[in-house]
Amino acid sequence: MSFKIPDGAVWVILGAQWGDEGKGKIVDLLSENADIVVRYQGGSNAGHTVSFDGKTYILHLLPSGIFHQNVTCVIGNGVVIDPIALMDEIEMVKSAGVDIKGRLLISHNAHLIMPYHKLLDKIYDQGEDKIGTTGRGIGPAYVDKYARVGIKVVDLLDREILCRKLRKNIEAKNEILEKIYGTTKLDVEKIIDEYIEFDKKIDEFVTDTALYLNNAIKGKKKILLEGAQGALLDIDHGTYPFVTSSNPTAGGASTGSGIPPTKINGVIGVIKAYTTRVGEGPFPTELKDEIGDHIREKGFEFGATTGRPRRCGWLDIVSLKYSIMINGIDKLALTKIDVLSELDEIKICVSYEINGKKLKNFPTNPEALSKVTPIYETLRGWKKDLSNISSYSELPAEAKEFVEAIEFFTGIEISIISIGADRKQTILK
Repeated sequence: MSFKIPDGAVWVILGAQWGDEGKGKIVDLLSENADIVVRYQGGSNAGHTVSFDGKTYILHLLPSGIFHQNVTCVIGNGVVIDPIALMDEIEMVKSAGVDIKGRLLISHNAHLIMPYHKLLDKIYDQGEDKIGTTGRGIGPAYVDKYARVGIKVVDLLDREILCRKLRKNIEAKNEILEKIYGTTKLDVEKIIDEYIEFDKKIDEFVTDTALYLNNAIKGKKKILLEGAQGALLDIDHGTYPFVTSSNPTAGGASTGSGIPPTKINGVIGVIKAYTTRVGEGPFPTELKDEIGDHIREKGFEFGATTGRPRRCGWLDIVSLKYSIMINGIDKLALTKIDVLSELDEIKICVSYEINGKKLKNFPTNPEALSKVTPIYETLRGWKKDLSNISSYSELPAEAKEFVEAIEFFTGIEISIISIGADRKQTILK
């Protein structure tokens, strides 16, 4: 099955909800006909699942095109890299028989996650005001990046510079860890040695990826920009403070890769047939009942990175229309419609009310969002197994009504429908 990508096209593939929409599968599917796949933000807090030939792989840093030998995979400058997670992942795909030699490029400007970032992440996300982070050090790494004290991949190339920066950083972090939180001091020399060894392992992959990508555009290469997390978790446009530490939105694709926004030709938003959320924060359509439990079990809604159970609820059109607006989404990919197959009826949230008054927009402010009442449209369930269907015409009438209702309420065409985890279980509409 092949989805035609025009020569020279640059497409952004992003999550249009609160993450976990199935981006890994969609990027893997589209990669069959792509030349380059770029991961543009986030870190090992992401978990992109790819399933084919009876096997399932979870990627945290490597782009989801890695299993296609025709694809060059790029980790862009907007990503924060955990050396341990990256090396484990490289070994995982190699053991699966995947040859990455000459196919993996890492931006010299990407920032590195250090041991103190992970310690601080776990310490900060405690107590009543916790956000519900993955504890992978992502937030603290981005804090150092914007405080202009971060360590970049390029810093590994000069031991003297690396030592000077690390000693200064660790001295400051040890003050916090020891005097405020009572933890043991970090060993500066041990960390330096570990990261020098890491440099030896990744040196062959490191390059100026922004230059590489812009030259590829001139060469009419087909490029996919892969986002992590979801638009509603965007640090600027999400439900702050219950957000991630980067920009999963389409704007982040440019800043995180070095590709100008004028070179991006389209944005595909990936959505689930229902809504999920991990961690804290308001969730208007959340189902705290047996239906929510049923969706969680049938959809295996447990974090690919943390294993935490995801909160589940009905599809939210209000938040989706907001996501479409801020990302410029022109096509949708719908996943996990098969999870709803056993339900008698299915609901879609089409608007919000507060104190009996209809809201015109999606409120990102968590205090306001926590007070809304969702207004639903109820559709008939299809009560049929969809896993072996190969074309849109074969879908039950009720499933088509569900798809067309989403298109009607959003005004956006659904081009891809996933009816199972395997890459073959996909309908191109």
